[in-house]
Amino acid sequence: MKTALWKTFALLAVVSMLGALCVVPAAAQEPGKVDEAWYAKAAEPYKGVTITGVSESTPPSKYAAEVLAPAFEKMTGIKVKFEVTSWDQMYDKEMKDMEAGTGLYDFVYLEQDIVYAYMARNFLVDLDQMMKDKPELVRPGFNWDDFVAFANYFKDPKTGHMMGMPMESFLKTVVYRTDLFGDPKIKEAFKAKYGYELAPATTFQQYRDIAEFFTQWGKDNNMELWGTVVQAHTGHVASWYEQVESILPAFGVYNWGINKDNWKACVANGGQMNSDRAKEALTWWLGNLKYAPPEATSSTWDEIAASFAAGRAAMGWEYCENLGWIGRDETKSKVIGKFAVALPPLYKGVLEDAKAGKGYIGYYDGGAYAIPVGSKNKEAAFLWLMYIGDPGIQAGWAIAGTRITMKATLDDPAVKEMDKQLGGYFTFYKEYSSLFAGAPPFPFHASVREVVAPFFFRAITGELTPSDALDQACAAAEEELVREGYGK
Repeated sequence: MKTALWKTFALLAVVSMLGALCVVPAAAQEPGKVDEAWYAKAAEPYKGVTITGVSESTPPSKYAAEVLAPAFEKMTGIKVKFEVTSWDQMYDKEMKDMEAGTGLYDFVYLEQDIVYAYMARNFLVDLDQMMKDKPELVRPGFNWDDFVAFANYFKDPKTGHMMGMPMESFLKTVVYRTDLFGDPKIKEAFKAKYGYELAPATTFQQYRDIAEFFTQWGKDNNMELWGTVVQAHTGHVASWYEQVESILPAFGVYNWGINKDNWKACVANGGQMNSDRAKEALTWWLGNLKYAPPEATSSTWDEIAASFAAGRAAMGWEYCENLGWIGRDETKSKVIGKFAVALPPLYKGVLEDAKAGKGYIGYYDGGAYAIPVGSKNKEAAFLWLMYIGDPGIQAGWAIAGTRITMKATLDDPAVKEMDKQLGGYFTFYKEYSSLFAGAPPFPFHASVREVVAPFFFRAITGELTPSDALDQACAAAEEELVREGYGK
């Protein structure tokens, strides 16, 4: 009972910080300079039109809804009705609308990992074709080459045409507490125990040592401090995503362990989902729960950010879109000026794979806004997308949401200044983003995820061993792939 109460209180403390995930910092309320005269003229035929969109409730989307949409409406006379909600509700709403073709939404959030399923079902307006058909709606000087490489994930593999306007990209990598890692007393104690200098881990054993050390340090010093956050929710796909996005690639298992030549997942059939390496990765990750805050098994991507911001962990993989508020919001974060980013620990050969284009070291996340084919206001929505891709608004958006879509943004003086508050994240992004990758181009992404994730849940709760969980998961994945028309 005492343990249960402690977990409850700990979780409540973290939940109290979650409001920060959607806060747009007051200092970043200016949308930036654009050619207002051009937008006003291009929008004349659509003045008074209302376009409706839906997006996930993240810092970048909140900024778009609260700052960019009002500015666009004032400039063009086109009203933007913006629904910002949870990922689950967003996905459900836009999917139902596009499947039925009702035209309820004129633009939708298009997450990179699900884009190929949308393309396969012809849900989206071809933006390149629309640019050709409606040249008067194309902003002068617009060029897809101005975008970072992440934009390529929104190209139709068949045509090479863009199907969405990139609105965010960010990395998921290790974030660590510089105040703890740099404390002389802590450094001395760590070296005395483990025999090497305390620094961000480059191997999995080092990561485990550091997690163990800081968990014990917290106990010995009466601190609510653990070694690492772990995104290990026992009933939410976030835990599965942490495995396939971050942990498996770091161990050298790519594309979920699915063989893209024959669409098989089990080792016996040429896959890697239940390989010895994959089992080692899952076993290692589950072992970190011993050194994680008690809310770990209730944590999705939101809660791990809140736990770190609350000062409850020394390090952990984090979606870096949250660093903006973690690094600046004094009402929500206790680690302002006390963190930096680092490459994750890697299995031997993984970094070389990534540099050679044969693999990747972690997750390159992000999204775009796209126009459903059922939209009744495609032209007005397209102008909104032109605004989303305007260089003039990018710096303010990057500062508010820690997101990047255009190359030049990284060299903006305001963004460079902000970089200092984010532990060098933008510099890190510029140098290392090419080593990270988005989700593999699987049209079956959602269906395979749904049949595989429950085995991970059961491994977290201890109902299944890591070995049994992955053996059963790969078999379930292959059955689903066959149902989807793959690997027959």
